[in-house]
Amino acid sequence: MPPSSGTSDSDAPRPARPTGWEPRDPTLSTPPSRTPKRRPRRRPLRTLFGLLLLGTLLLVGAFAAGYLLVEIPPANSAALAQSNVYLYRDGSTLARDGEVNRENVRLDRVPLTVRQAVLAAEDRDFHTSRAVDPKAMVRAAWNTVTGKGRQSGSTITQQYVKNYYLGQEQTLTRKAKEFFIAIKLGREKSKEDILQGYLNTSYFGRNAYGLQAAARAYYGKDVEDLDTAEGAYLASVLKAPSAYDVTTHPENRAKAVARWNYVLDGMVGEGWLTRADRAAARFPTPQTARPATGLSGQRGYLVQAVEEYLTEHGIVDEKTLAGGGFRITTTLEPAKQDALVQTVEEQVMSKLDPASTPADRFVRVGAAAIDPANGKVLALYGGVDYTRQYVNNATRRDYQVGSTFKPFVFTAAVQSGAQTQQGEPITPYTVYDGSNRRPVEGWNGAPYDPANEDDESYGELPVGAATDLSVNAVYAQMAVDVGPGHVRRTAVDLGLPGSTPDLTASPSIALGAATASVLDMATAYATLAAHGRHGGYSLVEGLSRDGQEITVPAPASRQAVSREAADTTTAILRSVIETGTGTAAQAVGRPAAGKTGTAEDDKAAWFAGYTPELAAVVAVMGQDPESGRQEPLYGALGQARINGGGTPAEIWAQFTREALAGTTPRDFELQLMPGAEEPPPDLPSPDAPDAAAGAAASAAPGTSNAPGTSDASAAPDASTAPDTSGAPEVSGAPDVREAREAQEAREAPEEPYELGEAGPGAAPRSPRPPRGTPGQ
Repeated sequence: MPPSSGTSDSDAPRPARPTGWEPRDPTLSTPPSRTPKRRPRRRPLRTLFGLLLLGTLLLVGAFAAGYLLVEIPPANSAALAQSNVYLYRDGSTLARDGEVNRENVRLDRVPLTVRQAVLAAEDRDFHTSRAVDPKAMVRAAWNTVTGKGRQSGSTITQQYVKNYYLGQEQTLTRKAKEFFIAIKLGREKSKEDILQGYLNTSYFGRNAYGLQAAARAYYGKDVEDLDTAEGAYLASVLKAPSAYDVTTHPENRAKAVARWNYVLDGMVGEGWLTRADRAAARFPTPQTARPATGLSGQRGYLVQAVEEYLTEHGIVDEKTLAGGGFRITTTLEPAKQDALVQTVEEQVMSKLDPASTPADRFVRVGAAAIDPANGKVLALYGGVDYTRQYVNNATRRDYQVGSTFKPFVFTAAVQSGAQTQQGEPITPYTVYDGSNRRPVEGWNGAPYDPANEDDESYGELPVGAATDLSVNAVYAQMAVDVGPGHVRRTAVDLGLPGSTPDLTASPSIALGAATASVLDMATAYATLAAHGRHGGYSLVEGLSRDGQEITVPAPASRQAVSREAADTTTAILRSVIETGTGTAAQAVGRPAAGKTGTAEDDKAAWFAGYTPELAAVVAVMGQDPESGRQEPLYGALGQARINGGGTPAEIWAQFTREALAGTTPRDFELQLMPGAEEPPPDLPSPDAPDAAAGAAASAAPGTSNAPGTSDASAAPDASTAPDTSGAPEVSGAPDVREAREAQEAREAPEEPYELGEAGPGAAPRSPRPPRGTPGQ
């Protein structure tokens, strides 16, 4: 053992103690142990996790249950579409829309680029994606809820399921079934089978179901002969078949072309089309639609108008309606419908002689009649024959309305209490300067100096007389005084759609550059006839399918403009028929009000008028039957010019007289604005009476060469006017006795209405300059 070192273990050196460490006194008691801190509870996290787990299990269970319970059903009835039956108001048959046009084809008959065009339009990831796209469905639902537009979020598989197995109704139950059936179908059928089924069941408009039927309807060829550009157009119309048909809705051509470009650009992006081929593509305008002969005559136009009413008002969607099986009772009355057709036949069609008068080839007629009491459409005239001329002249929106728009300017002036630039209230007796090419004052935009009819200068004249003679200079200035924006809002309130082409808030709005339809204008004039109450028009009274009634909402009636504004407008429009450009309408044989109008370059002539019982609008239009181009009507019907005070006013008077035959004539019960009942004592006459009288006297009896309504760019509209020899001077003043009697009859309280604001561009008022100042 090793020798001892002489020290014990206890003597061994100890480690150094930490500085400040003191030994515990052994006499002290042991200190109590410290209580450990409690750890935070984790119950909320556990609860949340449990809820998430439970929710996940429920979703998985619901998915499993749905997948097991929802079976793939047989084809629905819409896949084998029926005819729709259209009835007159009295229950008699108006038309049947015939059998659905459908021809199934194999996928290998469809050119590859046509298939790819459809995928570019509807589902570019079709070949690589699943049968359903939950992200797209959630995104579409969010866009719909947030007001970004309704979107389906459906893949082609889902759309095929909806078309063939289910239906078009927008319900959660249908969407749930669509979801599970699409998943099963995606597992049981190939992508090629699904695409083939989709192409054979999709609706392309023109009563064409399937791509083969669409190829025949739009291009007169079989599907295998379609080229890429044609296939891209057919793929484009899938989104909105009727709206994107550029031959029936030429006003939507820009939107259709934009959609076509979107499809082709998508093909380039997917590598399905070269940039060179894309650059060489030209828009393939389809052929004119050829409807079934069962819709010949007026029947096709009426059916088309009713279908558009149902779809545009959200009552039935287009694809469901095209599926058939509906029984539709319209508001149309057979006696009035027959009277309108017979009148147009006598006044226009029987007088056409295209062989000796080439301009007769261009003549088209559109007309509409509405009951002012309820907004129901009683009669429509769409054209010579639906099987020969497919475009509905009663509903098309591509012809300027001309001076038939001017009453809306005056209505806006009265409604808003507008004043002239000199601070004078605008009434039927307010004096304006009617000098030709007079620049408008107070407009902050580009200079504007419209020409009057035949460049006539009328000097100073009251508003009533300016309405009788349709003086452009006066109404352009009035539009600025009122505010073009307010004029536009008033026109929309009266019944014109806010989307009316060229309804622009500028001084030219007064001259009728807007291209509202005949039916739109009839709706607005019916509002004036109804003392300013507007409820929109109605074409459908009843709707059922398979014996089940479907609710047709009635348009809500409201006070669009004040009664004084509407009735004072009626007062000056009565003068148009009594002593102005619309004297031919006196043949109606009862109290009436109306206005003439002419489109630019005499391409259309209008008469819009009403009695207390009936509002009607007639337009004679010029269109080349081959090219579809709008044409002037010079020389048509053996007349030098066609204008609103001639043939349109004559049609209006004869139809209205026959439509109201057997009823007691009623007078207007007018409540006029203050200052409209009696003219001021110093009311001036026109400064150029010789020019106005000379223009009127130059018209031979029965012709239409007097100064008339002026068009949107001051094109002539020499409407029929009476011989003024020995007649009192034209003043445009309402009948004082009638106004007083109407004033005494005021009893019914008027519902409140909201005044519009003056439009942008209305300048501050300035003092009236002394007479003789240039421009006055």
